[in-house]
Amino acid sequence: MFAAYADALSPDNPLSGLVLGDRPAPDVPDGWTTVTVKAASLNHHDLWSLRGVGLAAERLPMILGCDAAGIDEDGNEVLVHAVITDPGWLGDETHDPKRSLLSERYQGSFAEQVAVPRRNVVPKPAALSFEQAACLPTAWLTAYRMLFSQTDLKPGDSVLVQGAGGGVASALIVLARAAGLRVFATSRDESKRVRALEIGAHEAIEPGARLPQKVDAVMETVGAATWSHSIKSLRPGGTVVISGATSGNNPPQAELTRIFFLSMRVQGTTMGTREELRGLADFLDVTGTRPLIDSTMPLQDAKAGFAKMAGGDVFGKIVFTL
Repeated sequence: MFAAYADALSPDNPLSGLVLGDRPAPDVPDGWTTVTVKAASLNHHDLWSLRGVGLAAERLPMILGCDAAGIDEDGNEVLVHAVITDPGWLGDETHDPKRSLLSERYQGSFAEQVAVPRRNVVPKPAALSFEQAACLPTAWLTAYRMLFSQTDLKPGDSVLVQGAGGGVASALIVLARAAGLRVFATSRDESKRVRALEIGAHEAIEPGARLPQKVDAVMETVGAATWSHSIKSLRPGGTVVISGATSGNNPPQAELTRIFFLSMRVQGTTMGTREELRGLADFLDVTGTRPLIDSTMPLQDAKAGFAKMAGGDVFGKIVFTL
């Protein structure tokens, strides 16, 4: 079957290890099933895999991709939940210390077929196209969990989204506006600030700029570069939710005194559960909100998609079709 896979790892030139070609059909262990992939979306996780982060050389060749939407063995339109847990694990999948994502230990979704545990298949709302649905399992699920599971935000509250433009950040803006929140967003890029306003932000500012008000929550995916601004923008008793640190792990100012003196809460999070994925799909179905897609291209052109993401010229999700 045709697939996009990692055949070599390179921290400095990740795209050099990306290969497009034939791979064997997936193995299907007991309790697993196959999904015929119709669309799959690209994540920064796939670039990091090519750099060797989370993917060991002894597991090569490895089909990349976490996200997919397609047809299951019974002909149903489905989403694939990318978090693979230990077979005996019960409860929140993201808390399993033995968990992994597709394309780390198990072959990923950038292929004509992907094999997953049966419990990882979630119904796709008929109102969502395969391309839209393929955006949900990683970036949009992460955003949904950040907003609705890790905070006590309610309609009318305010939220700051740091680093508008990336898949998670753009999802946060769209979901927060659809939920009736007042949304502030930051970006170094003026064109991305304009786009943030177009997709739902009430105000878009440069990183570090003073907000017109203290916010109830901050969604943090940037890390060191914006951490101090995130804490200073938060009201007493507010929550900062962190799901990434693309600019580094070590901020110049940790702001510990401000955090404890103002009773702030710092909440880490990653991905989401199967039930949260169902909840996200239902939220989009009920509200009419749709994932933001930067570009769509056939899987045969995946190298162009990877290059676009590596260059930072993305606002929303890149989707591969099959």
